[in-house]
Amino acid sequence: MLIRTKLLASAAIFVFTANFAVADGHADITAETVVASVDGTDITLGQLVMLRSQLPEQYQQLPDDVVFNGLVEQLVNQQLLANSLEVEPKRVGIALENELRSLRAGEVVNSITGSTVSEEDLQAAYEARFAEVTPVTELNASHILVETEEEAIAIKELIDGGADFAETAIEKSTGPSGPSGGELGWFGPGMMVASFEEAAMSLSDGEVSEPVQTQFGWHIVKLNETRTGELPTLESLRSELTTEIQQAELTARITDLTEAAEITLPEEGAFDFAIIQNLELLED
Repeated sequence: MLIRTKLLASAAIFVFTANFAVADGHADITAETVVASVDGTDITLGQLVMLRSQLPEQYQQLPDDVVFNGLVEQLVNQQLLANSLEVEPKRVGIALENELRSLRAGEVVNSITGSTVSEEDLQAAYEARFAEVTPVTELNASHILVETEEEAIAIKELIDGGADFAETAIEKSTGPSGPSGGELGWFGPGMMVASFEEAAMSLSDGEVSEPVQTQFGWHIVKLNETRTGELPTLESLRSELTTEIQQAELTARITDLTEAAEITLPEEGAFDFAIIQNLELLED
């Protein structure tokens, strides 16, 4: 305990000298700068920086002096415990191999996914996505919904005779859009039941349909307006396209590396798949 206390005190002195060096314009502080030592094993500033970068968000918000001293204490305690390990289990070496492989692969992935995608590549990806896409026709329609065909025929005759469609919808329609004059707003293909959509699509702007039956009842449909739906802009898809381009580059890199490498894979039936649950294999 006395040794650890002295080490932490040294760390506090280091904080002061490091701040002084930076303030004084010195550049002698590096990742290899020793912060503390446990029985000859150094703990470096680079180790602290890396450990801090991996802290959960709530700890990232703590004052630097609190985090600094806390990490020094954590690493000192870990080193003390590590030094006391007399026999290193096989699983430790295996875990280190897996971690090292993962970290190295992660650096390559980060170099690709962190790279800047050019505007030319973004534009090309955008154009390729919509090269064979035809903008859909969207409709703005209103309707009057009633229960029987007889009611629908009578309402159609009223409309043909000059009755106002919206006022008739308010008075006659049983649907939820009735109070708003039957207005359904804008909709595209597939958003309405087939028979209703087919009737609406057959109309010209301002035209009123014959009675149309759906599972909801009988409709009189009025097409208010048509428009061509707009494609998403490149800007709205920038993030998505960027990810796609980077992912494609990563896939291409793996493909190139695979083709250039000599890879041996397990033969079919060589292993019982359940063997991966056998932790006894990790024991010495």
